[in-house]
Amino acid sequence: MANASDLPRHDDTEEDPRNPRSAADPTGATGETGAEPAVAKSPHPAVARGEVPDSAGGSAPASPAGGGRPLTAGVAMLATTVAVVSVLVGGLLMAVGLTGHVFGAWSSPESLTPGLIGAAMLGTAPGLFAVSRARAWHEVRTLVLPLAIVLVGLFSVSLLDAGHLYVARGGSVVPVLFSLGWLFVLGVLSVFALVALAWQYLAPARPIGPSTAPLPGWSKPALAVLGSAWLGIGAGLLTRPGFWGGFVPWATNRADAQALGVWALALGVGVLGALAEDDLTRTGAALIALPCTAVTVTVVLACRASAVDWHSGPALSLVCVVAGLLFAGASGRVLLTRISPARP
Repeated sequence: MANASDLPRHDDTEEDPRNPRSAADPTGATGETGAEPAVAKSPHPAVARGEVPDSAGGSAPASPAGGGRPLTAGVAMLATTVAVVSVLVGGLLMAVGLTGHVFGAWSSPESLTPGLIGAAMLGTAPGLFAVSRARAWHEVRTLVLPLAIVLVGLFSVSLLDAGHLYVARGGSVVPVLFSLGWLFVLGVLSVFALVALAWQYLAPARPIGPSTAPLPGWSKPALAVLGSAWLGIGAGLLTRPGFWGGFVPWATNRADAQALGVWALALGVGVLGALAEDDLTRTGAALIALPCTAVTVTVVLACRASAVDWHSGPALSLVCVVAGLLFAGASGRVLLTRISPARP
């Protein structure tokens, strides 16, 4: 029979395996002696930034938070390159046009047309510089697609109306060299634009999330009218320049009418594209280009007011559509600024 000395003492009681020790009680009945506490591993830095780490320990760009296609480097480079060219060439054409002298790739009966083309180039440059700051394609396509229309359209018009170019007609060395450079640069940029867009649409895409900042209901009918007006003007000047060019309230020739038609068509596509997007956050770059273009065009029209037949109906229509661009861009920027603090 066991005596009392053989019985286990209370402080030698075996630990219950169902009650593991914890780091806070290393000698108690809640954990094993010497057990190290479990430490939660921090996520990979690339994962914390929303990127997928690759096998080499680096990181690859992830899809935009809102879905869609990530913006490719080709589109960003295209926009920046065209912006620089637009500032240099557009600023030159606008400055010379304001003085009343005719300067451009082809001979024009009035300095107003090359001045307006330069003003449109200069006005879109700030929006093109903003393209490289975007992350997703759907945030800039309302500006990049009209840009491609301008590049390919102006190059095509220059080839179709090659007889009007100084390089074909001859003249002093400066206009001849300018027209040659105009044709060469437009050709290179047109090919660049087509390749960059093809590369962009080959990029993998995720479904785009719902609209976070829809256009106000009152703006949609006005945008539809404004975009359709620019689109109709551009299509008419491009397809029948001899007929519709007669409605331009200053003297133009075939090359002038078709070049203006290209810009009008691109503006119409841009405005209607913003209406189709129905999201202010997807039109940020275009909302910069629209009011800037309207301002530069207004400056040229105001300085060369003597060349415009202001008593005609087309002149009144021109004032309305240019004012529409200014109002659409300015109001869109104001609305976008108000909702920006509320975005995550």
